[in-house]
Amino acid sequence: MLIAPPSLAQGGGFENQFDAVLGTEVRAPQAYEAALSSPLERQIAQLAEGSNGRIGVYAIDLSTGRDVGVLADQRFPMASTSKVAIAATFLAGVDAGRWSLSSEYRLPRPGGAYLPAYQHLSLMISKSCNDCTDALLAAVGGPRAVNKWMREAGIEEFELTRNIASLIRDDGRTDPAWNVVREDSATPRAMGKLLAGIYQGKWLSEHSRRVLLDAMEETSTGKHRMRSVLPVSANLAHKTGTLARTASDIGIFNTPDGRAIAVAIYVTGQSPSMAIENGSRSQKLAARANRDARISSITQALYQGFWQNSDNDGRNWASAEYGGN
Repeated sequence: MLIAPPSLAQGGGFENQFDAVLGTEVRAPQAYEAALSSPLERQIAQLAEGSNGRIGVYAIDLSTGRDVGVLADQRFPMASTSKVAIAATFLAGVDAGRWSLSSEYRLPRPGGAYLPAYQHLSLMISKSCNDCTDALLAAVGGPRAVNKWMREAGIEEFELTRNIASLIRDDGRTDPAWNVVREDSATPRAMGKLLAGIYQGKWLSEHSRRVLLDAMEETSTGKHRMRSVLPVSANLAHKTGTLARTASDIGIFNTPDGRAIAVAIYVTGQSPSMAIENGSRSQKLAARANRDARISSITQALYQGFWQNSDNDGRNWASAEYGGN
């Protein structure tokens, strides 16, 4: 299987040219919609319309290397989607013999029980257990160790700075709908590359790869996001993320003809202001539902779009007319 050429993985193409002229400040997708090179990308740009908050999307067909992106090289809060990188770092250590899946680690809370690593990993992905995540994050050496593993994997636009307990404690200090913050953020393209490399077995043994993908297939969070619009036959393996004013879902699904598509979707805002979301319970629920609806509609368009274009001529959709670098 092939992934996008290195120049594209590093942010080449029309969007990079756009950023070089106007910078990477907050901007709505419709600002460059007319320049997009495929009907699918134009459709995704419309669905990711940013007047109510930034939305970033990256998707790549792992059989052909065709990709599509909207704000794919802009930073978004990872929230719990960072747990995929933490899990991959731990599993790489298992493969290297530094620890094992049967090694026991204590839950970082008063009276916390000791659990084997395989249970921590399963719960941190499938149930998004924060304490399990922080236990394994401490085991690998903290955020710095995860960043180092990602750099060695060739993924630069990723920065983990805190454990999950600290991330939750600090949540809500900035509004991600209108502010681009580097801490605990990644670009959709970077997370798409992470998913692609895991799926393709670039960094993990087959057993470790399967452990992680199996846990992602068991994800029970985000029922109104990717999973809500994909058929069971798509075999979705994914991880969700949620913080104040932001929701995300990253995963891999199969088209009806068996091709794997790696997708990263990050949605912020979708309500008038942070104040609204600090209001009544009904206002909070409505804002969350709006973010989930954006993720599900984009997912559905990607599923249909990649399937319907399966007989395309093999060009990279996002850069065919603009050449990359």
